Amino acid sequence: MPITFHLFGPVHLVILGAVPLLAAIFAALQRRFPPGFRALRYGLATILLLDLALHYGYMAAHGQLIFPDCLPLELCDATLFLIVIALFTLNRTIFDLAYYGALGGSTMALLTPDLAQASSFFLQVHFFVDHGFIVIAVLYLVWSRQARPRPWSVGRALLALNIYAAFAGTFNYIFKTDFMYLCAKPQDVTLLTVLGPWPWYILSCEGVALVLFLLLYLPFRQSASNAK
Repeated sequence: MPITFHLFGPVHLVILGAVPLLAAIFAALQRRFPPGFRALRYGLATILLLDLALHYGYMAAHGQLIFPDCLPLELCDATLFLIVIALFTLNRTIFDLAYYGALGGSTMALLTPDLAQASSFFLQVHFFVDHGFIVIAVLYLVWSRQARPRPWSVGRALLALNIYAAFAGTFNYIFKTDFMYLCAKPQDVTLLTVLGPWPWYILSCEGVALVLFLLLYLPFRQSASNAK
């Protein structure tokens, strides 16, 4: 049975505070080890993969259909796979995409969670562990100085976002799903609530994504200029 969740209530605020705190702890631990120490990176990647496996194991155990509505095709699912790859490889291109997906998408999901489909306490916990550790992993890599977004990463991330949205939209059209909320807004109050009716809120999201991505790159712009 799900618990009653209050937006920005005590439990929600604790969760929001725990995310940057854990990221800072992991980053501080990483800096105490010699360069090239991989156990923390691999550990965070394993946590994310185990959480995903537990989620689908839970669904299978409860006889819930996975195809087509519950496939891992949401933007945060794609970001999870990207950050797992980044944690294992430190690939700069993959990290560029994961950085904006995590801090622009998963953070928004944490701030205004859509728990309408979280029909049990387990699924609610999974939602916050999933999105929380995506953000934790990205902040950990940045704060431990193992990765950072590169110049022109905003443009690459926006291009990748639109390509993925086209794929998700095609899947939605064929299978009557609603991945990335391209067909309808979530039931709970989120940022999409104030962005207008369908399909105009999709266009509004383009502008919001551009502004968010530019703001997320801003802390690195000056150092990138100095490096030239």
